[in-house]
Amino acid sequence: MTAKERYLETLLFGKPDKVPFSPGGPRESTLRAWREQGLPEGKNYFEAVCETVGMPVPEGGMEWIPVSFQMIPQFEEKVLEHRDGHYVVQDWMGAITEISDEFDYTYIRAARDFVTRKWHRFPVQTREDWERMKERFRLDTPGRFAEDFAGRCAEIRKRGLLTTTHVNGPFWQLREWCGFEGLCTLFIDDPEFVREMVVFWQEFVAQILERITAQLTLGRLGISEDMAYKAHSMISPAMTRKYLLPCYERWVGIVKKGGGQLIDMDSDGYIGELIPIWIDAGINVCCPIEVAAHNDIVEFRERFGKKMAYTGGIDKRAMAKGGVVMEAEVMRVVPSLFQDGGFIPGCDHGVPPDISWPDFIEYSRLLAKLCGWVK
Repeated sequence: MTAKERYLETLLFGKPDKVPFSPGGPRESTLRAWREQGLPEGKNYFEAVCETVGMPVPEGGMEWIPVSFQMIPQFEEKVLEHRDGHYVVQDWMGAITEISDEFDYTYIRAARDFVTRKWHRFPVQTREDWERMKERFRLDTPGRFAEDFAGRCAEIRKRGLLTTTHVNGPFWQLREWCGFEGLCTLFIDDPEFVREMVVFWQEFVAQILERITAQLTLGRLGISEDMAYKAHSMISPAMTRKYLLPCYERWVGIVKKGGGQLIDMDSDGYIGELIPIWIDAGINVCCPIEVAAHNDIVEFRERFGKKMAYTGGIDKRAMAKGGVVMEAEVMRVVPSLFQDGGFIPGCDHGVPPDISWPDFIEYSRLLAKLCGWVK
């Protein structure tokens, strides 16, 4: 099987020759620790894992569509203050953010490491702010689509890989505009403003998806939608159905009408209250299934059957303990879900530095065996 075929067969409850090997990705602090524990300097960690456990490095199976859902233009990124061991920064999204000067302030841009930040102010405080923000999300702004987009898509079709793109879900995007507390307050104080912003984002993304699917089949749509705490969702399931479900349904309909098959929802926290809503929307994959947030992937399979597939789901805390504790966790989860399929096992979020390189290798060796890559 090709990597694309294997990925689709696995998550669509088919019969893959092997399950994709995806043990988890380390952050910068993890890689620094691993270099001291045996990972050769300059060696790609994934290549080193595959070489050490005795399997070939799997071929890449995905290709990203050359399109941007981000604001254009972005805000000027600048340091406003440097005080008491912290930078206060205006980030590229317009928020005023504070970060320890242990890190370069560019760490605000992406999840390069496990870095705590503090937010002081968000760009949408008033409706006037909102009107100005909308100007940064014009469909035909230069840079939104790659030059010769149709030609690039034709080349992508010829290569035959699994085409994919990733968007912020409506809750995630409104939180970036208004802040978490500001958004949650608006759900109560000005629900029509929330609805207006959701519909704007829904249609902005929908129009981009329609342009993509006019050129090729979008095999996978990923949605970032962190909207749950350790034990419950951040807004009620009733609010999720009322305000967010129509947005999900709109996007899923476009992708599936164009022949796409995978809609992958990424949310931290406890998602057991949200999975039924996502199933109703047509979403059919979830990740990363954080065990510390009381997600039990085995119980989810019993509750939701083959209506939902999963990636991730292996407790990072058990991985850090290694040995029989790690093995017991992997064997609790993997064989049970492999009976039906619809599961690519891996760490239940970014791999932290308390998971040593030797323990990660032993965990990866067991995973490679269970997934059919080594005997």
